[in-house]
Amino acid sequence: MAAPMSWRGLVHSVYSPAIAGVFTRISDRLFRVRDRRRGSSVLLLAPLLAEMDPAPRRTSKPTGSAGAQGTEGLSTHFRWMAEQVPAFRVPGAHIHILTSPDQFYQAMKARIKTARRRVVMASLYLGTGQLEQELVECMEEALQHSKENSLSPELKVSILLDYTRGSRGQINSRTMLLPLLQRFTSQMRVSLYHTPDLRGLLRLLVPQRFNETIGVQHIKVYLFDDSIIISGANLSDSYFTNRQDRYVLLENCREVADFFSDLVEAVGDVSLQLQPDDSVTMLEGMVHPYKGNRQDFSAVARKRIMEVVNMAHMRQKLQHRSEDSEDEGMSEGEEDTWVFPLVQMKPLGIQVDEQVTQRLLTDAGPESTVYLTSGYFNLTRAYMRLVLGAGASYRILTASPEVNGFFGAKGVAGAIPAAYIHIARQFYNQVCRMGQQERVHLHEYHRSQWTFHAKGLWYYLQGQNRPCLTLIGSPNFGYRSVHRDLEAQIAIVTENEELQSQLQEEQEMLYQRSTEVSSSTFQRPDRHVKLWVKLVTPLIKNFF
Repeated sequence: MAAPMSWRGLVHSVYSPAIAGVFTRISDRLFRVRDRRRGSSVLLLAPLLAEMDPAPRRTSKPTGSAGAQGTEGLSTHFRWMAEQVPAFRVPGAHIHILTSPDQFYQAMKARIKTARRRVVMASLYLGTGQLEQELVECMEEALQHSKENSLSPELKVSILLDYTRGSRGQINSRTMLLPLLQRFTSQMRVSLYHTPDLRGLLRLLVPQRFNETIGVQHIKVYLFDDSIIISGANLSDSYFTNRQDRYVLLENCREVADFFSDLVEAVGDVSLQLQPDDSVTMLEGMVHPYKGNRQDFSAVARKRIMEVVNMAHMRQKLQHRSEDSEDEGMSEGEEDTWVFPLVQMKPLGIQVDEQVTQRLLTDAGPESTVYLTSGYFNLTRAYMRLVLGAGASYRILTASPEVNGFFGAKGVAGAIPAAYIHIARQFYNQVCRMGQQERVHLHEYHRSQWTFHAKGLWYYLQGQNRPCLTLIGSPNFGYRSVHRDLEAQIAIVTENEELQSQLQEEQEMLYQRSTEVSSSTFQRPDRHVKLWVKLVTPLIKNFF
C-alpha cells in the first residue's frame, strides 16, 4: 500500500520536475532584484503570467475513493484545485465559523481597534446608520492612535466599495468616509469600483436606484493585520443585526491575508479614487472605466488582477520546493487545512470561481451530499444542468418570500420575491419531471423579522458525517454572480475535526429554520404569482 501523501507532497506533486527545475534555475536571478511595490522579485514575472487564465476544460470523475479517510483521500479528491488556483496551507485551529450578525460586527470592531499595520475592507457599500458610524469611529480611533505613537504612522486603511451603490443619495458611503479621508489623507485610501458596462447613454438613462443592476463590486473581505473575515455580508446595519449571512474568521493567516490585501489593492488600482473634496480621479496611467475604451479597461484590469492570482501561485511553487529540500515550516500535523481563493470577474474576462464550482458540482459523486444555499435562488443554466445531472444528493436552501431582502419593497422591486417563487417552482417542477425528488430537495428558510442572505455550500464525502469542504464568500450561484459582478470566495478543505464540526453545526443551524418544499407549497394563496411577474422573471433573473 502506498504511503499517505503529505500536504507538502501534494503541492509539489502537481508541478512537473521539468518545471520545478526551471523555477530553481531562474530563482537565483530573480531574487537579486526587488520589486518596487512589495520587495518580492517573484512579481517580476507578472507580464508573463498575467495572460495565464486557464480555459474551461472537460472534467472526469476523480480516481480516488470518495469515501477515503485521512490525508491521502482528501489530497486525491481535491488535488486538481491546487493545479488551478493558489493553495494556502493553514492550521485548522486558526479558522473559526461565526454564526450571527452580532458576532460578525463585534469581531470587526475589536480587530479594527487593535490593528497596527493595515485595515483592508471590501464591500458593496457602507451604510449610514449608527452602527456603521461606530465602525467608522473605530477606524478613526485606530488611525489616531497610530498617528500619535509614531513619526511615520504604520497603520494604513484601504476601503473598496462599489461606485454606484456607494454614491447613492445625499448621505452615502462617500460622505461617511470623507472625514477620515480629510483628516488622515496619507493613511487612508477609498476606492470606488465602476463597472465598464455602465457607460454612454445607458449611464444617463438608468435611474440611480437601478444602475447597480448593470454590475457592481460585490466582494466582501474584511482584513485586520494578518487576520481576515470572508463573508457575504455588507457593511450595513441589517447585516449587523437581523440579516442572516455566513462568516468565516481566519486568524494569524498571513499568506491568505496578504493575498486578499493584494487583490483588493489591484481592484482599487483600476477604480476611481475618492478625494478629500468628494471628487474622484483615476490613478495615473489607468483607463477610465466608463469614459475610456471598454476593451482597453477590461484588458488592463484583468492583467492587474491576474498578476495577484498568478504571482501567488508562482510564489507557492518556489516556496514549497524550497520547503521540500530544507524541511522547514510547520509540522504536518498543524497543516491540516487548505484555503483556495476563487475569483470571478466575468466583465474583465476572469472566471476562476466559475470553473472551480463547475468542477466541484461535476465531481460530486453518488453517496456524496451537497448542501447548497443562496439568498437569491437563481442557478445559472450550467449549474442547474450539473445539479440535475449529478449523482450526489442535494439539499438546496433558499429564502422564503417573507425573508427575501426585497419583501415589502415599493415599485418593481416589490415583485422580486414573487419572481423568486416562480423561479423556485420552475426548478421544483423540473426536478419532478426528471424523477429526481429523492436526490434533489429544496428548502425554504423562515425566521420572523429577519432576512436571509447566506450563500455557499458544504460538501460531505461518501461515508462521512461531517463536511470536509465548504465554499464561502460573495457569489450567489446566479447569473449576476457569474456574469455581471466582481466576486470572491474561498474553498476550505480540511481534515481538522473541530473545524469540520463547526461547519456541520453552521449548516445544521441554518437548515433547522427551514421547511422542505413540496408541490403543496406552491398551491398556497401567498405563493400565487401574477402573470406580469412571470413575464418579467427572465429579466429579473439577469439583473437581480
